[in-house]
Amino acid sequence: MEKAAERGNPSFVWRAGQERRLALVRRYVSLAGKRILDVGCGVGMYTSAFSRFSSQVFGIEVEFDRAVEARTRAQGVAQAVGETLPFAGASFDVVFSHEVLEHVRDDRCCARELVRVTRPGGCIVIFAPNRWYFFETHGIYWRGKYHFGNQPLVNWLPAPLRNRLAPHVRAYTAQGLRDLFAGQPVRVLVHTQVFPGYDNIVARRPGLGRLLQRVTYALERTPLRAMGLSHFLVLEVLE
Repeated sequence: MEKAAERGNPSFVWRAGQERRLALVRRYVSLAGKRILDVGCGVGMYTSAFSRFSSQVFGIEVEFDRAVEARTRAQGVAQAVGETLPFAGASFDVVFSHEVLEHVRDDRCCARELVRVTRPGGCIVIFAPNRWYFFETHGIYWRGKYHFGNQPLVNWLPAPLRNRLAPHVRAYTAQGLRDLFAGQPVRVLVHTQVFPGYDNIVARRPGLGRLLQRVTYALERTPLRAMGLSHFLVLEVLE
């Protein structure tokens, strides 16, 4: 539970929700033959998926046991932190960060590192929690005890109160996420919000799960996408 609070839980299995996010990445970023870095790769689910398109896929993960498991799926995995990436500048064509920035000790420092290791003309792809989603999905602390699971409306509270309940994880407004890259040589190619995959609900109650998918995926084409689960941000590093 404490690790879930501090680091979050990575994707332990590959399901339709992850495949949908991968398809979204591929809509805007070419992966074929590219040199790709997965920052905060967890147990290597996306790292492995990227290997479908390129033989030059690398990952870093702060948790040793997760990095070891990730190496069973993709060999180019090392233990490291996002604030100090163990690579030379301009090393990668694509740098991917999936639900990681909210957990690092210094998100601005990590953002600078993402830019540093991306070559000019390359892309940084980020998924990060949306402050306006209905639930805080990382649990909360209440009376000194951690409560795991989705907690309704926590992220809608004023920041001081929200941060008392969820001091272990950040949630970003659209501007707040983009501000991490202020003053850096990047331009925004895509910034939108996406709703969940609902894989657990589909497995237990297929009818309800598919209804949620139809309704909320339709909302992604409207201004109400601003209430989606995650930001999807693609940045191009400038010459």
